[in-house]
Amino acid sequence: MILEFPKFHREDRQIEDNTFVITGGAGFIGSHIADYLMQYKAKKLIVIDNLCEGRITNIEHHFNKPNFQFIDADICDEEAMMKLLKGTDIVCHQAALGSVPRSLKTPLLTNKSNIDGFLNVLWAAKENAVKRFVYASSSSVYGDHPTLPKVESQIGNPLSPYAVTKRVNELYADVFGRSYGMQILGLRYFNIFGPKQNPDGPYAAVIPLFIEGLMNNEAPYLNGDGMQTRDFTFVENAVQANIKAMFTNHPEAAGKVYNVAVGERVAVKEMYEILRAYAGSELQALHRDEREGDIRDSLADISQAQKYLDYQPGIKMLEGLKRTFDWFKEKS
Repeated sequence: MILEFPKFHREDRQIEDNTFVITGGAGFIGSHIADYLMQYKAKKLIVIDNLCEGRITNIEHHFNKPNFQFIDADICDEEAMMKLLKGTDIVCHQAALGSVPRSLKTPLLTNKSNIDGFLNVLWAAKENAVKRFVYASSSSVYGDHPTLPKVESQIGNPLSPYAVTKRVNELYADVFGRSYGMQILGLRYFNIFGPKQNPDGPYAAVIPLFIEGLMNNEAPYLNGDGMQTRDFTFVENAVQANIKAMFTNHPEAAGKVYNVAVGERVAVKEMYEILRAYAGSELQALHRDEREGDIRDSLADISQAQKYLDYQPGIKMLEGLKRTFDWFKEKS
């Protein structure tokens, strides 16, 4: 089941007249962005992914289309990136090694992918005169800053190597924008979830883990008391933010980072109870120690994205959870 997206771009030829590159385009969010661009008939779409995190099944339905190309390549390969970005109009950089716990265990690997790889793609975009560069950042950059809701201009000390890498991405983007006149926009994702999110592996996100547990009658875990709050954001909203960042004509939009969220928060334990009700299950979650590096509470102020990108999250958490649960149920 592939999501059908409402139209987020304004002008009819914006997609058809441009060549796009999505790094990490076989991953969870990247493959949904690819689906959008293919739905609206991109002139050409090149997906670059080394399949460390991405999955071929997320994009293989596009393989027989003449305007689609998949390249198995690593973003740290300087020669490959320089070659693959030639003739590109818009780069959507989604490739990264995610997960706070993984970054605490493998900081060198996280740094290589998320900083060296990011800089390599950014430099290739600059050298190839890419018109616009949109990249994924993370709400983890807010670190220990206590204020809610989170406002882009107020960040604290990072709590994990992953958070450090995403903050460094933002700093490089700012310098490249000012030094080379590039059009660069960053998106700070807040707990994106939805269809195609991988429930497998030691660093899987919480919502697919909960759904898989309920479907298999295996009790999932809550970290600590489970009352940590998150601004859970359905993936369609993330796609909207990326598309609008690619095409916004606001004269002051470039050179900024934007919160991508809904602007509402819910406790993780409460979210599990909602999914449990969808499943008609009596399965109680188990509790374990709090996870190192986690932020206790998260809530986004999305007014900057609304002002400069015309971002309007159309799918709130409850509807997003139902769509996601139904997708996993149909897939099983």
